[in-house]
Amino acid sequence: MWVARHDRAKNPLDPDPGAGLSEGGVGNTGTQVVVERWYLPAEMARRLGVSPKALRVYERAGLVSPLRTATGWRAYGPDQAARLHQILALKSLGLSLKRIGELLAGRLASLDAVLDVQQRALELQQAETRQALALLKAARTRLAEHGALSADDLSQLTRETVMNDKLNTDADWKEAFEPLIEKHYEPAEIAALGMRKMEAFEKAGYDQDSFSLAWEALFEEARALKAAGDVGSPRACALVRRWNDMMGHFIQGDAAISQKVQAVWSEATADPNLAPRLPISPEEFAFVQQIADGMRARGELPPRI
Repeated sequence: MWVARHDRAKNPLDPDPGAGLSEGGVGNTGTQVVVERWYLPAEMARRLGVSPKALRVYERAGLVSPLRTATGWRAYGPDQAARLHQILALKSLGLSLKRIGELLAGRLASLDAVLDVQQRALELQQAETRQALALLKAARTRLAEHGALSADDLSQLTRETVMNDKLNTDADWKEAFEPLIEKHYEPAEIAALGMRKMEAFEKAGYDQDSFSLAWEALFEEARALKAAGDVGSPRACALVRRWNDMMGHFIQGDAAISQKVQAVWSEATADPNLAPRLPISPEEFAFVQQIADGMRARGELPPRI
């Protein structure tokens, strides 16, 4: 089904597909005619690898609005295809349709903004894959040399290459950390932290998704530094400074809150069921602390609150 772009405002979809339309080009008047393809729901769904029912769900949620032919058929053109890519890309990151709607009405309204988020997520996955492959190669080398792997080697190998039950969504994090937070914080403190979070996001220009991506970038940097055994380079020190800046948004110099944050994370990393689901391993978390302790010993960081 083809439509000339300069006619789209008057006739968004030709009710007689293909009738009177060419493949486009420049006519005798010298006017550029750009031809666009429009698809009925079943064909659009097939091209995207989803079901027609899924398209209807997205329509009912107000996420995409197909046009209508003169005879009432729903149809999808370039703008709708771009919006569907945004929806499916964000859905693949574990976001709910409600949250996707909020993002598409805000900072992720443009296609490029969603492509940027998708690219960064795929880059993180790529880095995790490289890390897993490096662990497998190293394990095979040790196995060939020694005939066996240690319990520590096997636990790390299992966690990094087999277990993938990570905390991906807001609901996952809430379910995992709510018991720890309720254990260490008073209700008034939890409410105060929520306010601090909102204030920090407004001040630093974050929302929940960009804040999560910033932490994921820090975790990936920590993983790379640990793999290289790098504890004293400018790159390692810069990581810790960025880490402290992120934490500072919420701690705000409050010693009691700082101690409780450390207690929550210490328990989380020590929990054999929760630790494998965290985006940073206990060994990587301890490695960051090692860098920070070295910086404090050299007077490059203030004492721990």
